[in-house]
Amino acid sequence: MTQRLLSQFTACQLTPDYWGLGREDRLGFWAELASALAQATPAVYYYQIFPARPDADFMVWCSAQVDGLEAFDRFFDGLGRALARFRPLARPTVALWGYTRPSVYAPGGRSNQDIDPFAPARERYMVVYPFSKTTDWYLMSKDARQGMMNEHIRLGRQFEEVKQLLLYCTGLQDQEFVVAYETPDLVRFSELVTALRSTEARRYTLRDTPILTGVYRLPDELAA
Repeated sequence: MTQRLLSQFTACQLTPDYWGLGREDRLGFWAELASALAQATPAVYYYQIFPARPDADFMVWCSAQVDGLEAFDRFFDGLGRALARFRPLARPTVALWGYTRPSVYAPGGRSNQDIDPFAPARERYMVVYPFSKTTDWYLMSKDARQGMMNEHIRLGRQFEEVKQLLLYCTGLQDQEFVVAYETPDLVRFSELVTALRSTEARRYTLRDTPILTGVYRLPDELAA
Protein backbone atom coordinates (compact mmCIF):
# COMPACT_ATOMS: atom_id res chain seq x y z
CA MET A 1 0.00 0.00 0.00
CA THR A 2 1.30 3.49 -0.91
CA GLN A 3 2.26 5.65 2.04
CA ARG A 4 -0.29 8.39 2.65
CA LEU A 5 -0.96 11.14 5.12
CA LEU A 6 -3.97 10.53 7.37
CA SER A 7 -5.36 13.56 9.20
CA GLN A 8 -8.31 14.09 11.52
CA PHE A 9 -9.77 17.34 12.83
CA THR A 10 -11.82 16.85 16.01
CA ALA A 11 -13.84 19.73 17.44
CA CYS A 12 -14.80 19.40 21.10
CA GLN A 13 -17.08 21.18 23.52
CA LEU A 14 -16.00 21.50 27.14
CA THR A 15 -18.61 20.07 29.51
CA PRO A 16 -20.07 21.56 32.72
CA ASP A 17 -17.77 19.21 34.66
CA TYR A 18 -14.78 20.96 33.09
CA TRP A 19 -16.10 24.40 33.95
CA GLY A 20 -16.56 23.24 37.52
CA LEU A 21 -12.81 22.62 37.88
CA GLY A 22 -10.45 25.08 39.50
CA ARG A 23 -7.64 26.75 37.57
CA GLU A 24 -4.97 24.20 38.55
CA ASP A 25 -7.17 21.24 37.66
CA ARG A 26 -7.94 22.79 34.27
CA LEU A 27 -4.23 23.17 33.59
CA GLY A 28 -3.80 19.55 34.64
CA PHE A 29 -6.49 18.47 32.20
CA TRP A 30 -4.72 20.14 29.26
CA ALA A 31 -1.34 18.74 30.27
CA GLU A 32 -2.74 15.20 30.48
CA LEU A 33 -4.63 15.55 27.18
CA ALA A 34 -1.51 16.83 25.42
CA SER A 35 0.56 13.97 26.81
CA ALA A 36 -1.98 11.34 25.76
CA LEU A 37 -2.32 12.69 22.22
CA ALA A 38 1.44 13.10 21.79
CA GLN A 39 1.80 9.38 22.49
CA ALA A 40 -1.03 8.48 20.11
CA THR A 41 -0.03 10.42 16.99
CA PRO A 42 3.22 11.92 15.67
CA ALA A 43 1.74 15.34 14.87
CA VAL A 44 -0.91 17.09 16.96
CA TYR A 45 -1.98 20.75 17.14
CA TYR A 46 -4.62 22.68 19.07
CA TYR A 47 -6.94 25.49 17.99
CA GLN A 48 -9.33 27.77 19.85
CA ILE A 49 -12.79 27.63 18.22
CA PHE A 50 -15.09 29.46 20.67
CA PRO A 51 -16.34 32.20 20.32
CA ALA A 52 -16.12 31.87 16.52
CA ARG A 53 -18.61 28.99 16.87
CA PRO A 54 -20.89 28.36 19.86
CA ASP A 55 -20.96 24.55 19.48
CA ALA A 56 -17.24 23.86 20.05
CA ASP A 57 -14.55 25.26 22.32
CA PHE A 58 -11.42 23.83 20.70
CA MET A 59 -10.20 21.66 17.84
CA VAL A 60 -7.45 19.05 17.76
CA TRP A 61 -5.65 18.28 14.50
CA CYS A 62 -3.86 14.92 14.44
CA SER A 63 -1.81 13.48 11.56
CA ALA A 64 0.30 10.43 10.75
CA GLN A 65 1.97 8.85 7.76
CA VAL A 66 0.22 5.53 7.12
CA ASP A 67 0.94 2.49 4.98
CA GLY A 68 -0.39 -1.06 5.07
CA LEU A 69 -3.93 -2.32 5.49
CA GLU A 70 -3.92 -1.99 9.28
CA ALA A 71 -2.54 1.56 9.42
CA PHE A 72 -5.95 3.25 9.58
CA ASP A 73 -6.98 0.84 12.35
CA ARG A 74 -3.91 1.73 14.40
CA PHE A 75 -4.43 5.47 13.91
CA PHE A 76 -8.08 5.42 14.96
CA ASP A 77 -7.44 3.05 17.85
CA GLY A 78 -4.67 5.23 19.25
CA LEU A 79 -6.55 8.48 18.76
CA GLY A 80 -9.80 7.03 20.09
CA ARG A 81 -8.19 5.69 23.24
CA ALA A 82 -6.38 8.97 23.86
CA LEU A 83 -9.56 11.05 23.53
CA ALA A 84 -11.99 8.65 25.22
CA ARG A 85 -10.65 9.05 28.75
CA PHE A 86 -11.29 12.81 28.58
CA ARG A 87 -14.85 12.66 27.25
CA PRO A 88 -16.42 13.49 30.64
CA LEU A 89 -14.70 16.89 30.30
CA ALA A 90 -14.45 17.38 26.52
CA ARG A 91 -17.26 16.10 24.28
CA PRO A 92 -16.43 15.65 20.56
CA THR A 93 -18.96 17.46 18.34
CA VAL A 94 -17.39 17.27 14.87
CA ALA A 95 -14.88 14.80 13.40
CA LEU A 96 -13.52 15.38 9.89
CA TRP A 97 -10.84 13.07 8.53
CA GLY A 98 -9.35 11.79 5.32
CA TYR A 99 -6.19 10.76 3.53
CA THR A 100 -3.99 12.26 0.82
CA ARG A 101 -3.43 11.03 -2.71
CA PRO A 102 -1.96 12.58 -5.87
CA SER A 103 -4.24 15.18 -7.43
CA VAL A 104 -6.01 14.28 -10.67
CA TYR A 105 -6.09 17.94 -11.70
CA ALA A 106 -2.63 19.12 -10.59
CA PRO A 107 -0.32 16.14 -11.11
CA GLY A 108 2.91 18.10 -10.76
CA GLY A 109 3.60 16.97 -7.18
CA ARG A 110 3.85 19.10 -4.04
CA SER A 111 3.75 22.89 -4.20
CA ASN A 112 4.82 25.56 -1.72
CA GLN A 113 1.13 26.07 -0.90
CA ASP A 114 0.70 22.52 0.41
CA ILE A 115 0.32 22.18 4.18
CA ASP A 116 2.96 20.03 5.86
CA PRO A 117 1.67 18.83 9.26
CA PHE A 118 5.19 17.85 10.26
CA ALA A 119 6.66 21.33 9.68
CA PRO A 120 8.03 22.96 12.86
CA ALA A 121 5.86 26.09 12.67
CA ARG A 122 2.14 26.74 12.20
CA GLU A 123 0.25 29.72 10.82
CA ARG A 124 -2.01 31.67 13.18
CA TYR A 125 -5.34 30.53 11.68
CA MET A 126 -6.80 27.24 10.45
CA VAL A 127 -10.04 26.93 8.48
CA VAL A 128 -11.49 23.45 7.93
CA TYR A 129 -14.68 22.25 6.27
CA PRO A 130 -16.23 19.21 4.56
CA PHE A 131 -16.75 19.37 0.81
CA SER A 132 -18.84 17.45 -1.72
CA LYS A 133 -19.43 17.86 -5.46
CA THR A 134 -22.74 17.36 -7.28
CA THR A 135 -23.54 14.32 -9.41
CA ASP A 136 -23.38 16.50 -12.53
CA TRP A 137 -19.73 17.23 -11.80
CA TYR A 138 -18.78 13.58 -12.06
CA LEU A 139 -20.90 13.03 -15.18
CA MET A 140 -18.92 15.66 -17.11
CA SER A 141 -15.90 14.73 -19.18
CA LYS A 142 -12.47 14.86 -17.57
CA ASP A 143 -11.47 17.65 -19.98
CA ALA A 144 -14.45 19.80 -18.92
CA ARG A 145 -13.64 19.32 -15.25
CA GLN A 146 -9.96 19.99 -15.87
CA GLY A 147 -10.75 23.32 -17.53
CA MET A 148 -12.74 24.51 -14.53
CA MET A 149 -10.11 23.29 -12.10
CA ASN A 150 -7.39 25.12 -14.03
CA GLU A 151 -9.26 28.37 -13.29
CA HIS A 152 -9.61 27.31 -9.66
CA ILE A 153 -5.89 26.53 -9.35
CA ARG A 154 -4.87 29.77 -11.09
CA LEU A 155 -6.88 31.85 -8.62
CA GLY A 156 -5.49 29.96 -5.64
CA ARG A 157 -1.92 30.70 -6.71
CA GLN A 158 -2.63 34.42 -6.51
CA PHE A 159 -3.00 34.03 -2.72
CA GLU A 160 0.46 32.62 -1.96
CA GLU A 161 0.15 33.06 1.80
CA VAL A 162 -2.81 30.66 1.99
CA LYS A 163 -1.78 27.00 2.26
CA GLN A 164 -4.06 24.03 1.66
CA LEU A 165 -4.45 20.41 2.68
CA LEU A 166 -6.92 18.33 0.65
CA LEU A 167 -8.08 15.06 2.22
CA TYR A 168 -10.08 12.39 0.42
CA CYS A 169 -12.86 10.47 2.19
CA THR A 170 -15.43 9.52 -0.49
CA GLY A 171 -17.60 6.70 0.82
CA LEU A 172 -15.96 6.91 4.25
CA GLN A 173 -17.66 9.99 5.71
CA ASP A 174 -20.77 12.04 4.90
CA GLN A 175 -18.70 14.23 2.55
CA GLU A 176 -16.24 13.45 -0.25
CA PHE A 177 -13.35 15.65 0.87
CA VAL A 178 -12.05 17.60 3.85
CA VAL A 179 -10.37 20.89 2.97
CA ALA A 180 -8.05 22.62 5.44
CA TYR A 181 -6.38 26.01 5.01
CA GLU A 182 -3.64 27.67 7.02
CA THR A 183 -3.40 31.45 6.75
CA PRO A 184 -1.87 34.38 8.62
CA ASP A 185 -4.77 36.63 7.53
CA LEU A 186 -8.47 35.71 7.75
CA VAL A 187 -9.57 38.66 5.62
CA ARG A 188 -7.20 37.62 2.86
CA PHE A 189 -8.52 34.06 3.07
CA SER A 190 -12.10 35.32 2.80
CA GLU A 191 -11.11 37.26 -0.31
CA LEU A 192 -9.78 34.02 -1.83
CA VAL A 193 -13.04 32.20 -1.10
CA THR A 194 -15.04 35.08 -2.56
CA ALA A 195 -12.99 34.90 -5.76
CA LEU A 196 -13.41 31.13 -6.00
CA ARG A 197 -17.18 31.40 -5.64
CA SER A 198 -17.37 33.42 -8.84
CA THR A 199 -15.82 30.59 -10.88
CA GLU A 200 -17.71 28.09 -13.03
CA ALA A 201 -16.76 25.21 -10.73
CA ARG A 202 -18.85 26.74 -7.94
CA ARG A 203 -22.02 25.60 -9.75
CA TYR A 204 -21.08 22.04 -8.85
CA THR A 205 -20.57 22.45 -5.09
CA LEU A 206 -23.07 20.37 -3.15
CA ARG A 207 -21.87 20.98 0.42
CA ASP A 208 -19.15 22.99 2.15
CA THR A 209 -20.36 23.36 5.75
CA PRO A 210 -19.88 23.35 8.72
CA ILE A 211 -16.86 25.64 8.64
CA LEU A 212 -14.46 25.43 11.59
CA THR A 213 -12.29 28.54 12.02
CA GLY A 214 -9.62 28.14 14.67
CA VAL A 215 -6.76 30.13 16.20
CA TYR A 216 -3.56 28.18 16.84
CA ARG A 217 -2.87 27.72 20.54
CA LEU A 218 -0.61 25.74 22.83
CA PRO A 219 -2.60 23.42 25.11
CA ASP A 220 -2.09 25.44 28.29
CA GLU A 221 -3.29 28.59 26.49
CA LEU A 222 -6.70 26.94 26.20
CA ALA A 223 -7.09 26.57 29.96
CA ALA A 224 -9.86 29.16 30.28
